[in-house]
Amino acid sequence: MDNKTTVGSDAIRSLFDAGTFVEIGAYVRQAATDAYTGLVCGYGAIDGKLTFAFAQDMDRMKGALDEAGAKKLRAIYDMAVKNGAPVVGLFNSAGVVVYDGSAALDAYGTWMRCVSDASGVVPQIAVICGVCAGSAAVTASMFDLIVTVKDKTKLYMTTPFVLGAETASAEAAAKSGLSALTCESEAEAMGAVRALVGLLPSNNCDHAMADAEDPNRALAVGAPLPAAMLDGGVMTELYAEFAPEMTTALGRMGGEVVGVVAAKGALTVDAARKAARMVSLCDAFHIPVLTLVDSEGVDVDAEAQAQPASSVYARLATAYASSTCAKVTVVTGKAYGAAYTLLGSRALGADLVFALPEAVISTMAPDKAVAFVWNDKVTEENTREMVEKEWIDTYAKPEIAAMRGDIDDVIPAEELRMRVCSALYMLSSKADEKPVRRHPTLAL
Repeated sequence: MDNKTTVGSDAIRSLFDAGTFVEIGAYVRQAATDAYTGLVCGYGAIDGKLTFAFAQDMDRMKGALDEAGAKKLRAIYDMAVKNGAPVVGLFNSAGVVVYDGSAALDAYGTWMRCVSDASGVVPQIAVICGVCAGSAAVTASMFDLIVTVKDKTKLYMTTPFVLGAETASAEAAAKSGLSALTCESEAEAMGAVRALVGLLPSNNCDHAMADAEDPNRALAVGAPLPAAMLDGGVMTELYAEFAPEMTTALGRMGGEVVGVVAAKGALTVDAARKAARMVSLCDAFHIPVLTLVDSEGVDVDAEAQAQPASSVYARLATAYASSTCAKVTVVTGKAYGAAYTLLGSRALGADLVFALPEAVISTMAPDKAVAFVWNDKVTEENTREMVEKEWIDTYAKPEIAAMRGDIDDVIPAEELRMRVCSALYMLSSKADEKPVRRHPTLAL
């Protein structure tokens, strides 16, 4: 057997802790040609965490998928699910073995079924190291997160000869919201994957904690949110190039992994889609969601509304309402209209809702509210600014929402981290269902 080192085997080994990678199915060959399959598969440790991986190897049949390769994939997926361990896929392939006919098409179907069955059970991270086209692009898009590499990624469903090469680039994948992270090099991409594996739980039943920074650390006045709230100020932002008005990220608070959803400005259709995806990912793996709200309301841009906007906002509402993970929401600034409701409100299932003293919670923007119902109060002596302040003091201060029980507390900014950390600790044992009771206790 030829055991020469290949591009795929080098790449997959670089992902793991030194000396831990074990290849599976190394002897498997393609039936028709007796050549090695285009896949390198195996397992190893990433910072000590068991992880399974595969790499499409351009040195072996141009990374093409065949029936034998699909069997190797199914084997590592079976082991990953049984052991509750993440799967990392390195995509770089010329396609399928064309002379395999329907068997090659079934190979992709087998692969897609494996990815679908594992979805929500173990994390799946795709790295697009080269060409990822057609059915491979569909399969990669089924993964939880996609990492792309500048000047190397070519990700497309329809040949770029038709749509233009720029549509297949890493930059295009980032701007469309398909890729979560874009890296400068393959080595940087491997580092990003290692970081993600370290943050994500091994499976949907895992609850790993890490060494924590002091949860009682006070926030400095004017510290940028949300990064300043996280342990060490370290935040792994996801989908940064897509809908930048919405920040989604992973980080730790008091050692607990938390997913961040932070709105700034109008809640656009793309921002709602981005937030819903993040809440869904966190809920699948029981990661708490911290939502920070500073939104002027739902976007009213005519072009945006021409899309099926209501269905996207409905998706966001469903993501929050149906999720069972711990959810803590903080109104940090404006919270107008439907944006307040959609972004993790108590009514949609948040466990705890806080607000900063300067927060403004209103059915509509104060200037619009005054123009709509209080315009007759505006006089030369009683200026519009004065009337708008009266509106805020009467209807939109966070203390008013707290008195109604819609938020739990109004807290100063410097206490925000310690209060959220405390809430996460309290919610760490939150169960999806009420414990089964044997019987009530009896009084004497």
